[in-house]
Amino acid sequence: MPVVDIDTDELRRLTGEEKSDEAFEADLFEIGLEFEGETEEGLLQFEFAPDRLDRLSVEGVARSLRYHYGHDRGVYVPSTNDPDWTFTVEETVPDERPYVTGAIVRGVDLDEAALDSLIQLQEKLHATMGRKRAKGAIGVHDLTMLKGEHLGEAGGNSITYRGVAPDGDRFVPLDADREMTPAEVLTDHPTGETYADLVRGLERYPAIYDELGLFSFPPVINGRRTEVSTDSRELLVELTGTDQWTIDRMCNVICYALDARGATIEAVEVEYPDADAAPPEATGTTLRRPDFEIDEKSVPHDRIETVLGVDLDPDEVVDLFERSGLDASYSLGDDVVYDVEIPPYRVDVLHPLDLIDDVGRAYGFNRLEPRYPDVGTVGGRHERSRLEDAGRDALVGLGFEDLLNFHLIAREEVYDRMRVAEGDDVLGGEPFVSITEPYSDEYAGLRQWALPSLLMVLENNTHRSYPQDLAEIGLVAHRDDDEPTGVAEARHAAAVLARNDASYEDAKARLQGLCGAFGVDLETPPTEHPSFIPGRAARIVVDGEPAGVIGELHPAVLVEHDLELPVAGFELRLDALDA
Repeated sequence: MPVVDIDTDELRRLTGEEKSDEAFEADLFEIGLEFEGETEEGLLQFEFAPDRLDRLSVEGVARSLRYHYGHDRGVYVPSTNDPDWTFTVEETVPDERPYVTGAIVRGVDLDEAALDSLIQLQEKLHATMGRKRAKGAIGVHDLTMLKGEHLGEAGGNSITYRGVAPDGDRFVPLDADREMTPAEVLTDHPTGETYADLVRGLERYPAIYDELGLFSFPPVINGRRTEVSTDSRELLVELTGTDQWTIDRMCNVICYALDARGATIEAVEVEYPDADAAPPEATGTTLRRPDFEIDEKSVPHDRIETVLGVDLDPDEVVDLFERSGLDASYSLGDDVVYDVEIPPYRVDVLHPLDLIDDVGRAYGFNRLEPRYPDVGTVGGRHERSRLEDAGRDALVGLGFEDLLNFHLIAREEVYDRMRVAEGDDVLGGEPFVSITEPYSDEYAGLRQWALPSLLMVLENNTHRSYPQDLAEIGLVAHRDDDEPTGVAEARHAAAVLARNDASYEDAKARLQGLCGAFGVDLETPPTEHPSFIPGRAARIVVDGEPAGVIGELHPAVLVEHDLELPVAGFELRLDALDA
């Protein structure tokens, strides 16, 4: 879950409330932010739902609290001055990163706290919506250090988004003291090395120019010439990426944060070379940004009452919407339906249930009274749940520490780092279940086996003492066209032993104990599996049916996970133990 660092002195200034840190913690918990701890610098850390990206900065958190306290109500849209700057997009821009957006920000007061907050917001947007800059990247520049290309009789200034040869124009990147070509940045600069994969292999790299030359190399690094400091009062915000909607919404979040600091937002014109290059939102070849258009959705009154379980007056519902930063209207009739206006910084409102969640939080979930459901059945544990509990009890009895890992995982974790290729006829080679438009590549799909999750835990626990004997019973899934949903789901039991003397025999002894606890027959005929050492791996056959794999992990897998001790492990279908 995302964590945001909050300076409570800034929170007091931006909310107008002189509250203690403890009072702020309680108020933030009510709106969905949970206190996680404190940084070495004394900032408070709060974890929040990843859908509320407008709360990635102290300005966004303060905005939510002002609505919660009743200081602000309804939809707020910053006023926007007419454009004086144009972003010109040339045909040489790489097809892999064709879109750009941005804004001019004037009159901003950037002290150290405000600058730190802006940097935090930028990096956290990169990590979430931007997918580590792959889908969207942000550049913030000191406008006074730019010299725009004059637009002639049309007036105004222009900067240009174009492609540059890897060994083309030179510039001085941030945190550097010499000019470099884009190719040199990727090999000789720490930030360039980190993000090199985003542009490596392109014939031309994305670059942004003013009249003086190259000043931004998105999505990798900005130029030192336009570096923002506490003395900066006018800013140029530019975003490039693979999806216009995404970078527009990232831009909105930044603009709202700077508006909270007293800045004035000035629009920009984005001019594409032709209609084919422009996104569908464009009027011909031109976009005016930032996009502060208000979205609208509808939700019935009876749906709100049914989900929340409370009786509400329509005017009370409108009041709750306004205290959530939304606007709502309705007309009386047999069925009351609310037409709700959603501000442009809210990227999370995709469904009427999202609106109901806002009403519930404004009402106060702590005020909801529990009640028995109107059903006559008696609850009980599902047979699958009984089997899972029995399996966990058996594994804990065999000396394993029980884990609960995420079901979502990165593709490279289940394939590349385990030396398995998609389509291999081995456990772990099943087709990957990808998630459409994930917020992060770290959670790009559902795992099809559980051993990679256990190795990730070992990788994060190298600072802890050994032995580490870990086990998990959890969900796995793979694509299967024969299933109605196209996805086959199962529960697997997996375990690893990390110790200086871990061996195949140790893992098999534990596996025999597990099978013995369920009264099933176990066979382990030899097999080959790319994740395990040749000659030290076997198939798991339970009651005559193939069920999994066991063995000693291959040294290449251990090196990939920074493990210096041998690891033995096994994984099998849980239902194979259901004799």
